[in-house]
Formats: sequence, structure tokens, C-alpha cells
Amino acid sequence: MAQSAFTWIFSWMLQKSQRSLYLRCWMISGVLRGSAVTGMLTKHALPGLPLSMHCKPRLSDSSSQISEAQTELCIPSSFSCPSFAICSCCEQHLWPARRPEPLNKCSDRCCALRQAWWALGVSRLVYPYDFRLTEKEKTSICYLSFPDSYSGGLGDTQFSFRLRQSGGQRTTHYEDDGKYNREAPLTLQRESAHYFGYVYFRQVKDSSMKRGYFQKSLVLVSRLPYVNLFQSLLQLIAPEYFDKLEPCLEAVCNEIDQWPPPVPGQTLNLPVMGVVIQVRIPSRVDKPGSSPVKQFNQENLLPAPLVLPSIHELDLFRCFQPVLIHVQMLWELMLLGEPIVVMAPSPTVSSEMVLALTSCLAPLRYCCDYRPYFTIHDSEFKEYTTRTQAPPNIVVGVTNPFFIKTLQHWPHILRVGELKMSGDLPKQVKVKKLTKLKTLDTKPGIYTSYKTFLHKDKTLIKRLLKGIQRKRPSEVQSALLRRHLLELTQSFIIPLEHYIASLMPLQRAITPWKNPPQIRPFRQDDFMKTLEHAGPQLTCVLKGDWLGLYRRFFRSPNFDGWYRQRHKEMTQKLEALHLEAICEAALPKPTESQAGNVICCWLP
Repeated sequence: MAQSAFTWIFSWMLQKSQRSLYLRCWMISGVLRGSAVTGMLTKHALPGLPLSMHCKPRLSDSSSQISEAQTELCIPSSFSCPSFAICSCCEQHLWPARRPEPLNKCSDRCCALRQAWWALGVSRLVYPYDFRLTEKEKTSICYLSFPDSYSGGLGDTQFSFRLRQSGGQRTTHYEDDGKYNREAPLTLQRESAHYFGYVYFRQVKDSSMKRGYFQKSLVLVSRLPYVNLFQSLLQLIAPEYFDKLEPCLEAVCNEIDQWPPPVPGQTLNLPVMGVVIQVRIPSRVDKPGSSPVKQFNQENLLPAPLVLPSIHELDLFRCFQPVLIHVQMLWELMLLGEPIVVMAPSPTVSSEMVLALTSCLAPLRYCCDYRPYFTIHDSEFKEYTTRTQAPPNIVVGVTNPFFIKTLQHWPHILRVGELKMSGDLPKQVKVKKLTKLKTLDTKPGIYTSYKTFLHKDKTLIKRLLKGIQRKRPSEVQSALLRRHLLELTQSFIIPLEHYIASLMPLQRAITPWKNPPQIRPFRQDDFMKTLEHAGPQLTCVLKGDWLGLYRRFFRSPNFDGWYRQRHKEMTQKLEALHLEAICEAALPKPTESQAGNVICCWLP
């Protein structure tokens, strides 16, 4: 059986004085081949020039033939070492010729990865040396870069994935990360335990290929969930890369190297390939639901910039079109952190639906795990498909029909078709029993036995339906839907915010002569008593069992994550007030009997 082999390109984006927060990542391009290969790294690297990698075929069958594949690793010239060389080698080891010199003042170095991944015929170079991928991560990135199900469609496809970091924390934290996370919204903070992957996949017919198709992906990996920015960036880079190959990536590296760091609250102009992308980085102090579009200095930009309305928000109405009448149920399932499987026909639909689900809780952070696109080759496959324990609290998007059988024991399964924008409301999926999810031709629907705590908002559905009849723009429909979900989440969370604020000690209890007072414990029964006169019914017209919803919420990971974050912020506030009290305290004057014993110490 012929093995699939890939050749990849890794380019690490840095800044001269610090690593770029945008693209602390690789750009990976892969070509699907028809047989296994062995590799050999050749030539030396000069500053600003690409490194050449030659993967030569290892023929297990005399009849097998494959042309030599060559890939180049583009190193930005501004970050090249003064002296850097890669020695030629065979078999499984790639070594730098000698210990490279530090890169600028960051002490970053270049080096070759010690092992080539011969299981899939991949030769790799990691830049810089201090970031290493585990075997699990290598395998997952490889498989997540290509569709996991048959697709006869030709052309370009974009989707995204989220990958768990394995092997513990390995990256170096810079003070820019901490500052960014303090100022950014909770939903846009830099991930410390996961990577986000943004994929641009191209499939075209090619009779010279053994499979009859040429399949190639360009992947951008980052720790920032800037889905709109990075997908827009790939739309500019990928077509040029497919035509001009590696020199295009090198030029892009040098341009992105000059980008300023992302500062929450600022509007940035990001030049790349003759286009200026203008985008605003959201801030934690932004008013929820406010428009993020602010354009500055456009009169000085020629040509006109490509303005992104949002750095991360999807077209929510388009994603939820087939399930509009069930948005209330989906919101509750996400709020309670229930295990959900999204079965979709393509990685694009899968990833968009999962990201839309996780965003519907804003401004509350979704504290459970989520995988916009998941394959049967993922390292967590056994963990998620086992029947010996309850499914984990995660939203996972899949496309392979094999999951219909392996995940049919999960409590909530959403099966959707292709997302289409049409003049009429698409056929709404129905809520069905899980027992009907057995065959490969399972129809779209929500397969669950869950009973909602709140009633449906019929007014919202009527407004959206009227908007479809009047051909209201999708952006406006999305704004209406997002506003509804925002107000619903705020109505639910405001009573919790009021109660936890009452647990904060009074400021007069803070004195410089004692330790800071402790925050009083959160008592669920005491909170439930406050709902009678300060509950969500004051700000939300929806009726239902709010008390039951809160009780279930207390057992969810989302409550635990929310409480830990608020408790941490309150503790930091207490410590700051205590320190302020110490600084403002007037020290008692020494008595006459003590005056002779006072020793003054002057510190230089």
C-alpha cells in the first residue's frame, strides 16, 4: 500500500528586537505525494537566501516512480545569523554545522531539527532553535492541513483548526505577551496551551500525479485567534505562492517582520504584497457590541487600504442560518459546557460553525476546549471516542462519516449541510432523537434529548425572517443576532457580577498595618436568594426556569473559569489598594527617648 508523503516549508516570523506577536508561527506548505520518501538537506544558508531541501524517493517497488521534490526554507535576511551553515546529511539526522551565533539582542538562534519525520517523508527546519514541536504536534499539523473526507470540488478552500500543545510549556514568555493579555478581551488573549492553524487548500486536476489531483496547502500557525486577519492574509499570499513558490514567502516574511506589535485599542495599517490591511485590535475597555470599524489616515494610503470590519468576528447569521430557530438551545448548551459534535460536509463548514458557537457567549469566555476541525488521525482520537468514560467538555467539528459511528454515544450532535446564502431562509434542521443517528445517510438535524430551560425568542426569529424577505444585508442580520446573544449573556451574567462584587471587602477595612482582608466565599444558596429581586428577569423578556439554568451552570467549566478569573482580578485589586494604603500611611514620629536611637541609612 502506497504511503502518503509530504514536503513542507517552515518559515518563522520574527521582529528585529522581539518576536512578532502576530506570527509567532510557521508558514507551512505541503504537497501530497504518492509514495514514501527519504530526505537529505543540502547546500549552505546565506543571509537572506533560501535554504534548499531535497527529498529523494525511496522506492519500495521497482515500478514506483516519483520525481525529485525540492522545497526551500525562506529565512528573512534581517534575522539571518552572521555565520550559519547546514551540513549535508543522510538518513535520520540533520545537524547545524556548528553552534549558531545569537540573533540580534534576543539571543535567538537558527538550527535544524535533529530528526526528519520519515513516517510521512517530511524534512523539517525549525527557526529559531528554541521552539520545538513534539511528534504529536507534527503529526496533527500534518493531517489537519488537508480535508479528512472526500471532496470532488476543485479550487481553493479555507478553514481553520485548533491544536493542543503537548509536552508542557516550551515557549518563552515575553513581557509584550503579558501586557497584551492584560489589555485584550478575554476571548482574544494569546493562547498558552494551544495553536491556531489557518489553512488555504488548493485542489486541481493534474494527470501527472498518481492520484490524478494536485493538492497543496499553505498553513499559518499562530497563538492568536485572529481568524479574519489571518484568513485575509492567506487570501493574498496563497495564490501568489502557488504561482511563484518560495521566493514569494521570503518577501512576505520580510514585510511581516516590519509590522508593529498588536496593541489593544489601536488601529493598525499592515502592508503586505502591495496591499495595506487596516484593522483595529479590540480592547478590554471597549463597550460590548460597539462597532469596531475606525479608519484613520486613509488619505495618506495609496492604494486604499483593505479595511477589515473585525479581526475575529464571523458572519454569524450565515453560520446559523440552518439552525436559527434553535439558537436558544445552542446558546444554553454552550453556556453549560456540554459535549457537542458538529458533523459537516467540509472543513470550512465545520470550522465556521464551531467558531460561531464559541463566540455566541461573548463577552463571557468559553472556558471549555474546542476543535474547529478534527480528524481520525488526531492524537486525541482515542480519548474522544472511548466509551469507557463520559465525553469531555468540548465542541468538536468533524467531516469524516466514520465519526457517525464512533461518536454516536455523545449527548449532542449537530449535523449540517453546506452553508449557502440565498434569498429565502434555508430549511431548518429538526431536533431528533439520538437513536436515529445510525446510518451514513443521516439527515441534517440536532440529535439530542436536551430540554431547554428558557423559551424561544419568537420576536427575534420574526425579525430575522422579515429581514430575509426584505433582502436585508447579511452584515445587518449578523449584528441583530449578535446583539441578541450579547444581551442574553449579559442578562445571565450581571446577577453573578453583582453578587461577587458584594463579596469584596470594604475599602475602609484595608489598613497598612494588617494583611489585606480576604474575599468572602461564593455561596450558591445566598446567590439564588438574590435572584428574586435582582435576577435576569429585570433585563431579559425571556421566560423559563432561570434558577435551574443557574444550578446547571454552577457545575460547568464555564462557571469555574469565570469565578477563577474574577477572583484573581479582585485579589489583585485588594493587593493594589493595600499597597496604596501603605504608601500613603504617615509613619509615627519617634519620641524624644527614641530620637537618639534612630539610625538613618542612605541607600545609593
